[in-house]
Amino acid sequence: MLRNRFAISPYVLLSLTALFWSGNWVIGRAFVSDGEIPPVALAWWRWAIALIAMLPFALPQILRHRATLWQQRKIVLALGLIGTGFHNLLSYVGLQYTTATNGVMLNSAIPVLIILLGVLFFRQSVSSKQLLGIAVSLAGVLTILSKGHPEALGTLQFNRGDLIVLGSMMLWALYTLLLKWRPDGVPGIALLAVCASIGLIAMTPVYGWEIASGKAIQWSFGVVAALLYLGLFPSFVGYIFWNRGVEEVGANVAGLFVHLMPVFVSLLAWLFLGERMFWFHLVGIALIFAGIYLT
Repeated sequence: MLRNRFAISPYVLLSLTALFWSGNWVIGRAFVSDGEIPPVALAWWRWAIALIAMLPFALPQILRHRATLWQQRKIVLALGLIGTGFHNLLSYVGLQYTTATNGVMLNSAIPVLIILLGVLFFRQSVSSKQLLGIAVSLAGVLTILSKGHPEALGTLQFNRGDLIVLGSMMLWALYTLLLKWRPDGVPGIALLAVCASIGLIAMTPVYGWEIASGKAIQWSFGVVAALLYLGLFPSFVGYIFWNRGVEEVGANVAGLFVHLMPVFVSLLAWLFLGERMFWFHLVGIALIFAGIYLT
């Protein structure tokens, strides 16, 4: 019943995912840049909490579908390493050296990266209407980021953090494309739990190195609350929603929904930080939704 309910509203699921991930960028930048949570620790604990939350629901499904998961272990291993492992790790490492604004801007390249990688390596086709929708939506993102002054985009400076984040975005585009070959019949929560386990195992040696280098979490109520949010919403719920949305509408259309993130970041800042909404926010939001509608 729950699966059928999700199937009729993939756009709602993808929009909620963008909302959860917007919070991830804001929290990640805040705690990593302040040194309260080292980047590898943030990625590791995010998925540890998510795995603990989903295991009671996922374990019976994993045991029931263990033969299928083993038979298709290569694609499951790839999804775990890329999607729940090093994609997140690279994002947080990059946020040490770049701003959240630059991170969101680079995140907006995901739809283009999905199409580019799909055409180059997976022989996927793209329609002219989809290209138009992506262009219109990207124009909305750039309108928000430039505050309505396109010439301001030329003043943005990119550093090694931006390159690391861009590498993370390429991994996410690849993960989204690989979902096409996800094991048939395996429930989303079971697949996510297995991928989370793979990602945690892969990150553990890197986490150990980070601890050995003297970097440790500065525990506080705010740190615990941030980790709980990241583990439950962007990770557990967000990935279930994203995987289901990709299954329903395809990678090209699903990828466009990351353009909603600058919209949500602006709204969250207005609601919780008291930052003002300006005309360019409204224009950008209108263009983003127009692009999604076209696609």
